[in-house]
Amino acid sequence: MAEYVNVPVQTIQANQNAIFSSETSCCNSGCVIHRTGSGQFTLRGGSQNCRAKYRVTFSGNIAIAAAGEVTPISVAIAINGEADLSTNAIVTPAAAGDYFNVAMSTDVWVPRCCCAQVSIKNTSGQAIDLQNANITINREG
Repeated sequence: MAEYVNVPVQTIQANQNAIFSSETSCCNSGCVIHRTGSGQFTLRGGSQNCRAKYRVTFSGNIAIAAAGEVTPISVAIAINGEADLSTNAIVTPAAAGDYFNVAMSTDVWVPRCCCAQVSIKNTSGQAIDLQNANITINREG
């Protein structure tokens, strides 16, 4: 299991990724690769089977960024740069700075000898604030 966090508030522009600044537990087997300060995680498909299975779980608090418009905001787990819309978490705060907790998870299948990129993407049409971002990646098979 690998777990990465970013506790301070970060502003994420529309269609950009959340940044993760530290790890609470890293993957010692080399299956999950992350550079501190990056929003991308590389999952390796090294397996004796046809593919490797990973469970990706994210939670955090999101709000409309300062001077933003009061409209629905959302984040999702992205695989290879494309948002997995089945994980899209949507909230409608009453004003900028009103935080909502969101959480989502999905399975990511990586073919043997391949890699997949995973990130947390702002799928809103405007900038959002994200605080207490936490992502865990478990290799399950």
